[in-house]
Amino acid sequence: MTAGKWEMAMPVRDPDVVVGVDGSACGEAALRWAATEAGRRAVPLRVLMAYQPGWPGLRFAVGAGQEEAARTIAEAVVGAAVDDARSLAPGLAVRGDAVAGHPAELLVAASRDAALVVVGSRGRGGFASLLLGSVGGQVAGHAYAPVVVVRGREDTTDGPVVVGVDGSPAADEALGQAYAHASRRGCPLVARTAYCLPLPSRWTDAATLTSERDKVEAGLRDELARAVAGWHTRFPTVVVDYAITLGGAADVLTALSNTAQLVVVGARGHEGFPGLALGSVGDQLIHHAGCPVLIARVPAGSKEGPR
Repeated sequence: MTAGKWEMAMPVRDPDVVVGVDGSACGEAALRWAATEAGRRAVPLRVLMAYQPGWPGLRFAVGAGQEEAARTIAEAVVGAAVDDARSLAPGLAVRGDAVAGHPAELLVAASRDAALVVVGSRGRGGFASLLLGSVGGQVAGHAYAPVVVVRGREDTTDGPVVVGVDGSPAADEALGQAYAHASRRGCPLVARTAYCLPLPSRWTDAATLTSERDKVEAGLRDELARAVAGWHTRFPTVVVDYAITLGGAADVLTALSNTAQLVVVGARGHEGFPGLALGSVGDQLIHHAGCPVLIARVPAGSKEGPR
């Protein structure tokens, strides 16, 4: 693979935040979010762009001139992004790479050593069609680190961090990462477990349904309280609002996202958030949320828990 010229000699003691850029407005929004987040964490930022010489899907080799032109354009985009990131977060350690190859493969590979991978909701060029089903979806579904899809409102510095919890191990990881993000931002945390009522039948009377609903709610409320308490001891300064909510998981979280800074979900889940792998709740959120969405998972090689 061919790399650009922004490899900087610097000691990297912590996993970096990785962001995919392509020169589009959505890529620029992802860069701004990533630079701010890297500054909060005091870790380096790595800016990546994949370029593919010629036309996508071409079955024969392109000339050296076309490859050189593609590399030159990509290097210019990365160079501008590196400069922008340094302006946004003075003192931040930033490096950039323009690499020949497939964008999703590049970002997934980079995620092996990353604290976080950030992508925009749409793209062009090297990151064309960056919505789920293309690069963004592949990265969110296969990365080794947590992935943030930057979408929704331009200014997301107000409001809480929102997290969906369903009792699964993935949801507990999401809750821990949501606490960490809320702690860094100094904002409240909103934790929700959603559930749906069973359809009534001719053999079930209203009193029985009400009784069963009360039992389900009590069980879910106790489970959520235990999950929140487990993480609150580690992040005692975070103000948390937790509750169970009647409704579909995606609908509940999407509504909350309209006034949130960030929505966090686990890579997979069950119960209140069934099928939380991409293609279900996570899928709907990265299409429709009003703010950035974090697909939480444990970073590869992490020994410190959520970051």
